Amino acid sequence: MASRLPAVIRSSSLRLLGVRSMSTGDFGDGAGKGGGSGGAVRSAGGAFGKMEAAHEEQYFRKLQQEQLEKMKEIMEDEVAHHEQQIRIHQEAIEHHKRKMSRIEKHKGTDSD
Repeated sequence: MASRLPAVIRSSSLRLLGVRSMSTGDFGDGAGKGGGSGGAVRSAGGAFGKMEAAHEEQYFRKLQQEQLEKMKEIMEDEVAHHEQQIRIHQEAIEHHKRKMSRIEKHKGTDSD
């Protein structure tokens, strides 16, 4: 199924992270919901556990922000591309209208 999705959607750099909420109590209080201890510092709790949890949350917020910025850049590129295509098509329409007008003029002179 992944091969049918556009490359923009399949891009691993654009998969946005959901809200991270792993611990049952306050950040850094110890083991999370996954059953693991969360590491030695995390399982010990206290100031170091809270600091580690804060760093982890900061990392994921920064990562999510970078992903959103990347997605915005890609969407802006898509919009610019489509606007360019619109201009190209409008020029082609005008070209064909002029051509049809010349044909009509030429057709009118032949009937005389």
